[in-house]
Order: sequence, then C-alpha cells, then structure tokens
Amino acid sequence: MKLKKLGRTDIDVTEICLGTMTWGVQNTEEDAHRQIDYALDSGINFMDTAEVYAIPASAETYGKTENYIGTWFKKSGKRDRFILATKVSGGGNSWIRDGSRPSRRSVREAVEGSLKRLQTDYIDLYQVHYATRGHYHFGSGWTYAPHNQDKHQVPVQIEDALQGLGDMVREGKIRHIGLSNETAWGIGQWLKLADQHDLPRVASVQNEYSLLQRVFDLDLAELSHHEDVGLLAYSSLASGVITGKYLGGKVPAGTRGAIQPGGLWRNNDHSAPAVRSYIDLARKYDLDVAQLAIAFALTRPFMTSVIIGATTMDQLRTDIGAANVGLSPQILSEIEAIHRQYPRPL
Repeated sequence: MKLKKLGRTDIDVTEICLGTMTWGVQNTEEDAHRQIDYALDSGINFMDTAEVYAIPASAETYGKTENYIGTWFKKSGKRDRFILATKVSGGGNSWIRDGSRPSRRSVREAVEGSLKRLQTDYIDLYQVHYATRGHYHFGSGWTYAPHNQDKHQVPVQIEDALQGLGDMVREGKIRHIGLSNETAWGIGQWLKLADQHDLPRVASVQNEYSLLQRVFDLDLAELSHHEDVGLLAYSSLASGVITGKYLGGKVPAGTRGAIQPGGLWRNNDHSAPAVRSYIDLARKYDLDVAQLAIAFALTRPFMTSVIIGATTMDQLRTDIGAANVGLSPQILSEIEAIHRQYPRPL
C-alpha cells in the first residue's frame, strides 16, 4: 500500500482510506469492527468519518459511526495505528447545534463531542464538511449560483471558523485541518486567511471524484499542485452507480438506492451510456469495473487518497484490491475517449 504525504504536514497516509458512512444504518457495529480489522491487516492506516454519520443522516443516526470507531479503539487499543479524519457539519441540519454554521464557538463543541464519541484525545485531520455559502457538490452543479453569495460575509464566517480550528490545534485536540465539498476560490480563501492570521493551513480537500465526476481536473487540480492541497476523493464508484447495479431501473435490496430515496442522482439517462461504456472497457481487459474506477482515480497526480466505502466484506476486498491494479497507457487512453464522449453525465 503506497503512502502519500498529507499536504505540507509530516503525516503519511495510505493511498486507500477506509470510509465509514454506512456504519450505523447499512452496517452494524460488528460489521464496522470487522471492516476496520481487515483494512488494518491490509496495510491501510487512514480512516475517515464525520459527526453527521451514519448516512442517510438523521437525528437518530447522528454520531453512530464515530461511536462505532470509538468502541473499536477501546477494544483493540490500536488508536495509534490509524490516521483519523473526521468532520464538523457545515450547518443546516437542525439536530446539529440548531443548524448553525461552523464558528469559533461551535467548532469547540463539535470537536469535543467527536473526541468523546471516538474515545480518543486527538483527531489527526479535522475537516469542514461542506461550504456554508452554497456549492456545486451533491448534484447541485446545475443550479449553482455563486453570484448570490454575500461577498463580504463569507470571508468573515470562514475566519471565525478558522479561529476556532486554531484554538483546537493549539490545545492539541486536532493536529491538522482540511476541507470538504469546497471550490477553488473557497480553498484559496482559507489559505489566504490562515497566512494573514497565522492560523492552521489547509492540508487537504475531500471532494467527489470518479469516472463520472471529474470537475477536479481543472482549476482545483491547479490549486492542488501549487498549494499542496491534495484530494481525498469520495464516491469514486459514484455511490455504486459505476458498477451498473442500478441500470435498467433496478434498485437491489439493501443498496444505497433502496435505503436513501432520491440519493441516486448520479443514476440517470445521461450517466447510463457512460456507465455501460466503462463496464464494456473493464470487460475488454478482464478487469472488475469497480477496481478500474478506483485504480483510475489513483493515477491522478493530485490524488492523496481514495476513500472507499463498502457494505459487504466482498466489496471491501475488491475496493482495497484496486491498489494492486495497474492501468496501461492504452486503457487510460480509452478512458479518456469515453470521458470525451460523456464529460458530464450527471
């Protein structure tokens, strides 16, 4: 398992990161512990969660995933074997601090809550889950309206949250900070304010990246290169859509599509031809399409780690195994040809 530097920090993380958001709805505590054990035995040292997990998010499932990780840490005594990442909610969920946005005060409350659930005294990477001003993630790219943002208030809110994160770093409760579901301009603001006020520097950004969603290839890739803000990619299988299991209107029992109505926005008439093309390509070279998708993400120069998520052990084994799949120049060329034909099939 290859190691990658996390931004400009002294931390090395594995190129595969264990994602956890299904734990507490689709997966039991026992399932979660089994997945952690297997990931560790496979050489993975990086695990990502969030205070809002499990997903689908609700007041009833809030914090369950962190609780499961915490009980594993307590049972195993192996907290030191993982680089642990979690996230503060970006606001809007009424059951999380009344829906408030991250601020100097709320960041402290959120961090201390996560530490308690995780049964640890520090978090390696603490991320802001999503931009509070509106963004183009979670399928909202077609209605993205940055001209409606308050250009004066947004930097004030970012600085306030950054001050809170600085407090937590100084107190040793978090080591480094990151962002999630951010834009190039947004990351630039966090970097600028950190430099101006001697506050923690963003080490990474956790955004979606897959064969179907390659927004990061453009200005975000340029920012990543010059500022050493690496990508932690989520949904590299497009919530399972890339495997083809939802083609033809199918919604298999127990899948995300069955559990979270409306959550399969990546599965539509535009994506179906692209999915079929990638499946055909994988078959042509005797590859598993899930491994093709993850292996492709791992080739990207801006990639720090690909976050995998699995509800079964077979899926977990397949996803981790993608780290050992090499893609020839010919396969990469054919991927680019499909991407040229279907550049934004969402």
